[in-house]
Amino acid sequence: MVTSEQKLRILIAADTYPPDVNGAAVFCQRLARHMTARGHEVHVAAARNEPGPDTVQHTDEATVHRFRSFKAPTHEYYRLCLPWLVEPAMGGLMDEIKPDVVHVQCHYMIGKAAILMAEERRLRTVATNHFMPENLDPFLPFPQWFKNIVHRNSWRDMSRLMGKASVVTTPTPLAARTMEEKAGFEHVLPLSNGIDVEYYQPRPKEQIERHERPTVLFVGRLAVEKHVDLLIDAVAQTDPALDIGLEILGDGEQRDRLNQQIEDLGLQDRVHLRGYVDEDELRRAYIRADVFCQPGTAELQSLVSLEAMSAQTPVVLADALALPHLVDQGRNGYLFAPGDAADLAQKLTQVVTQSEEDRMAMGLHSLKKATRHSIFRTMSAFEDLYRGAGWVHTRQYDEETFES
Repeated sequence: MVTSEQKLRILIAADTYPPDVNGAAVFCQRLARHMTARGHEVHVAAARNEPGPDTVQHTDEATVHRFRSFKAPTHEYYRLCLPWLVEPAMGGLMDEIKPDVVHVQCHYMIGKAAILMAEERRLRTVATNHFMPENLDPFLPFPQWFKNIVHRNSWRDMSRLMGKASVVTTPTPLAARTMEEKAGFEHVLPLSNGIDVEYYQPRPKEQIERHERPTVLFVGRLAVEKHVDLLIDAVAQTDPALDIGLEILGDGEQRDRLNQQIEDLGLQDRVHLRGYVDEDELRRAYIRADVFCQPGTAELQSLVSLEAMSAQTPVVLADALALPHLVDQGRNGYLFAPGDAADLAQKLTQVVTQSEEDRMAMGLHSLKKATRHSIFRTMSAFEDLYRGAGWVHTRQYDEETFES
């Protein structure tokens, strides 16, 4: 075990990394940033975001090693690393930097290469899973029976590959139980991705103008599994007298389709697709919103929901996967039945028709729940795992008991 004083050389193997925009990419960048701030030497192995040979980038948070990649035919930005290219490249990188620990974020491509090369070199490996095989469905142009075969093989590969790691983690207890049931893991540690709660809270004397109309906020990729179309339909079904607006931050392959839907419903004045915004504007959007909605049904944790909750915003979330763990019904928001636009419209109406005092109370309860996912707790736990701990109990990192 590495001593508590020793600085570590950490290699984070990330199949997706900024400028990719998704929860796993954001987590990896935050992980690198925090470990660098703690004095460790951090390297990231990721796919190159455009054609070209392997390259190295020096960023504020890490040295980022980009491997040659090829565009995935069914995804807007995801890129594929071929095993006969990436595995020897990963081995060469490990021989060059000699990491103390390798932290893989997936069992596909770069994650797989990192696991295999770390095993050959007997390097300590920590594996975190952000992804369920079923999440691939929208990008596989095959019949469902064939997708089911892909799912089974992927779960088996996850068990075979991530099972080589010293510790396997995932963001929520629900995801941990699913991995134990479907992949046969004996122990999966539920360890939140963590959130910098203080960053998203209103600052003393800060003036952020509210929207002129009650406004729902969505943040994320405009992808099929996010069901943003359902949210637009729900806003269309609310009482016109309430004049509920919708602000959508993010981009993706569904952008044109959603634009057409907004036009067909005559919602151009109330629904706005704003694309990507910078971190400061994102924070302000969370604070301005009257309610945050995540209609996606494939969320293992939903960092954007936690960010909104940190900004003291009530939430309306789909009753699916890990999202129910973020809602105390009627206290910080509501769950709605997945796929039911009428139910979602009703839940949004319940929030925006509350008194200002009651909405503020809901926002404060959102903040209380978000605080249980402190980024300090998460990073301290991973640091202990890197140093050789076989398991961590997250309650030791602050005064609150960990909850998902």
